[in-house]
Amino acid sequence: MQNKGLVRVFAILFGLVCIYQLSYTYLTYTKEKEAENYAQQKFPGEDASKLREMAERNYLDSIGKDPIFAGITYNDAKDKELNKGLDLKGGINVILQISVKDILKGLSNNSKDPAFNQALLATDELQKNSQNSYIEDFFTEFEKIPDAKLASPDIFANKNLSDDISFDMTNDQVKPVLTRKIDESITSAFEVLRKRIDKFGVTQPNIQRLGETGRILVELPGAKDVDRVKKLLQSTAQLEFWDVYKAEEIFPFIFAANTLLKEEMEKKEATTSEEATEVDAAQVDSTKTDEDAAIDDLLADAEDSTDLDAQVNPIFDLIANQGGQGGPVILSVNKNDVEEFESYLNDPKVRALLSPEQRYVRFAWGKPVKDSDFVDLYAIKGNRNNEPELSGGVITDARQEYNQVGQVTVTMQMDGKGAKAWEEMTGRASTNRSQIAIVLDNVVYSAPGVSTGPISGGRSEITGNFSIEEGQDLANVLRAGKLPASADIIQSEVVGPSLGQEAIDSGIMSFAIALVLILVWMVFYYGKAGIFADVALVVNILFIFGVLAGLKAVLTLPGIAGIVLTIGMSVDANVLIFERIKEELAKGKSQVDAIKDGFNNALSSILDANITTGLTGLILLFFGTGPIKGFATTLLIGILTSLFTAIFITRLFIDGYGKNGKELAFSTGMTKNLFSNINVDFLGKRKIAYIISGVVIVVGLGSLFTQGLDQGVDFVGGRSYTVRFAKDVAPTEIENELTGVFGSAQAKTLGANNQLKITTKYKVNETGEAVDAEIANKLYTTLQPYLGGDISYDEFANGDEDKQIGIMSSMKVGPTIADDIKQAAFWSVLGSLIVVFLYILLRFRRWQFSLGAVAAVFHDVLLVLGVFSLTWKFMPFNMEIDQAFIAAILTVIGYSLNDTVVVFDRIREFFGEHTNWPLAKNVNAALNSTLSRTLNTSLTTLLVLGAIFIFAAPLRGFMFSLIIGVLVGTYSSLFIATPVMYDTVKKVGLKTKVKKEEVTA
Repeated sequence: MQNKGLVRVFAILFGLVCIYQLSYTYLTYTKEKEAENYAQQKFPGEDASKLREMAERNYLDSIGKDPIFAGITYNDAKDKELNKGLDLKGGINVILQISVKDILKGLSNNSKDPAFNQALLATDELQKNSQNSYIEDFFTEFEKIPDAKLASPDIFANKNLSDDISFDMTNDQVKPVLTRKIDESITSAFEVLRKRIDKFGVTQPNIQRLGETGRILVELPGAKDVDRVKKLLQSTAQLEFWDVYKAEEIFPFIFAANTLLKEEMEKKEATTSEEATEVDAAQVDSTKTDEDAAIDDLLADAEDSTDLDAQVNPIFDLIANQGGQGGPVILSVNKNDVEEFESYLNDPKVRALLSPEQRYVRFAWGKPVKDSDFVDLYAIKGNRNNEPELSGGVITDARQEYNQVGQVTVTMQMDGKGAKAWEEMTGRASTNRSQIAIVLDNVVYSAPGVSTGPISGGRSEITGNFSIEEGQDLANVLRAGKLPASADIIQSEVVGPSLGQEAIDSGIMSFAIALVLILVWMVFYYGKAGIFADVALVVNILFIFGVLAGLKAVLTLPGIAGIVLTIGMSVDANVLIFERIKEELAKGKSQVDAIKDGFNNALSSILDANITTGLTGLILLFFGTGPIKGFATTLLIGILTSLFTAIFITRLFIDGYGKNGKELAFSTGMTKNLFSNINVDFLGKRKIAYIISGVVIVVGLGSLFTQGLDQGVDFVGGRSYTVRFAKDVAPTEIENELTGVFGSAQAKTLGANNQLKITTKYKVNETGEAVDAEIANKLYTTLQPYLGGDISYDEFANGDEDKQIGIMSSMKVGPTIADDIKQAAFWSVLGSLIVVFLYILLRFRRWQFSLGAVAAVFHDVLLVLGVFSLTWKFMPFNMEIDQAFIAAILTVIGYSLNDTVVVFDRIREFFGEHTNWPLAKNVNAALNSTLSRTLNTSLTTLLVLGAIFIFAAPLRGFMFSLIIGVLVGTYSSLFIATPVMYDTVKKVGLKTKVKKEEVTA
């Protein structure tokens, strides 16, 4: 191998970089463990989980900027740690659908025009099976209506859109305007959601728009209060305009509140001190002198004085800055002290100190400033009904612009009703030299003053020291006030924190056992060479996790499965190399030449096998969602790192060991002659194989057409819940109870016998927080007799770090997005077949090879589907057909091709070496020569999959499909792919000579 020094340096540097990237995860883990221990000691009770959670968060906030190691703070490490997915950390993942239909209705002022409403109804029907966006289908349906004009005064050429749409515009001219308006509305909704998410206090939240579909993905790892999350995500934006008090008007109340709280604390401290003195007096030794007693009294008084000095200003001690004279900001406090400060202000005794004209005051915090630890407090002039004089619904448009001197400004336009109220508010603010607060979801985003008198006409310009980003942000907030669209959860997944920890434990267990099995097997089979392969494998694992951390990828349970599977598949490269070296040694070559030729001859097969698997991984990454992307990511990274470690790292160790003439055996005493001198007539048995495969496929197809497959909610829509009980339960009994309540329900054991996966299509077409709560309540009422113990609804439905009974996880998929998922699954499988066919055609230059490979893939997919159809009703684990199953099918395709390509490579090689051999002899010889590699790789992969199957209960269905796929894939590469290629070649009369010319060309 050339440039060994360069490879060695690169491997060392890359390894150090990976260790550096993973060090952030270690630092984060140690500090979070400290926080967990601190919270446990402070609140040790079983019912104090929420207090522990708050204490843990406050502890981490308090040390967030303190250096841990080499100047790295906890906050720095948290930003760069290896992220864990919801299935490992717990939390909530939802896809929200912003209703474009509602936006169109709002833009048309709820038009009653027959053509407009007819087009909306037709679009609703078309969307059920359409992959286009709502607005695209609306335009299509509207164009079908004769003489229908989007610029009609009864539709979009109305007063609110007069600046953008005129009566004489054509439909094609109106379309881009509507598209822009809809995009602005969705952007506003996105910004509102992003601001709300900041309130949850979760680390590493993820929110992103999904193309132009009007869908928004929200991931909140670690979020536990599921009901609160869903309610806040689905509630409409509350944009309001309020008059505010000046700082000097409200600060006397703050001073009085501090005095009152100070007096209460002094009284409480004095009472506590008296009680302690009485106890001490009772315990005083009778021998103590009067002088000793006097000294003790003085010391006690000093201690009391010191304690009071530390606590006498409960409110003032929290104030970081006081607001300016005449301004709307009352004061500023640290973010970590907001909850405590609010508790003081909301104390009924403190509220009683407000003057009669201030009794309806409402305190609100300002928008947090980027890179600041402080937030401002405002005092809003509330009223008896707590209703604003002006709400955001009156705003028709808002934009970030520039004034004449180039400053960033925000302009907003109101409708007629809003303009009148706005004129009154601005006139009052101008006279009083006060401010008007712009409040979204009880957060003050801006509180501008009015310097030009009453503003008439409804058009205003807000100036301030805005950056472009801040101006756009405020414009989005203002537009959100007019947003008439609902945000419905069309897909959700909730994983409880305790279930996430169990997933981590099972993932680590399966990972460790699979690794040990592979390490032991390689040493058993290949001796010292196996040790070198094991070292390369460990380095490979370091590289995989280091790259994942560096890319900020999210590690999921399927992702761990992808890594474990990669471990099994990465051994394949070493197996190929070692088997080729053994062949070269058997030809009588020296060890140095055998190693060199073995690596060179195996390279083609290794690259072909990994490229085919990588292509399926890319398709998974492109079409997959959520955890499936995690699986594909780790698979692709693993393929790249395993190629490097197998080809270069293993070679470094082998060359280094043998450079002084040391003999290296690539086998042990028990495996030396294993699989040698085998001469199986595979082609002679192909007709029997065809018959067996044909019978099994026909039986499977019959089952598919009669009893079908157990389609999960991913494909048909519905809600599913993982519910854990105190004792073992009978799924049939639970299913009968739930069917009586929901009309349709399914209950299956998931993992242990005290855990069920419950699925229902009850009200599958209805969305909203109320429907979700109704179904959860019905579920709780029906299952209550089986739960064991006195468990409340809140304990049953919501997350808790110690939770062991109730809903551990849940999923909801609406029928529309289920159809989209099904379409994506179909195209991903079809796309993988086309890509693989083209790659093999390009690689081997003969369509007969492509046909054999695709025939084997079809064979494997049909067999796996048939097995699932025949067994899903009685298997003791979940065998739903969902996105994970599609990932398994694509992995099976990649694995089957991996085997097939290795065989084809050897056939092509033999054609070049044995030009006088008959075609059948060449093919059989190639199959026999690769048999050791095929069986070895299959066995190691099955060991890995078996470990995951046993120890990772949630992945058993996924692993079962992969196990079946590996078995049939190994079989098909020997008895389907190659024989089909052979029969096709034989039929068209392709000669070995022609093949040789192709190879040598």
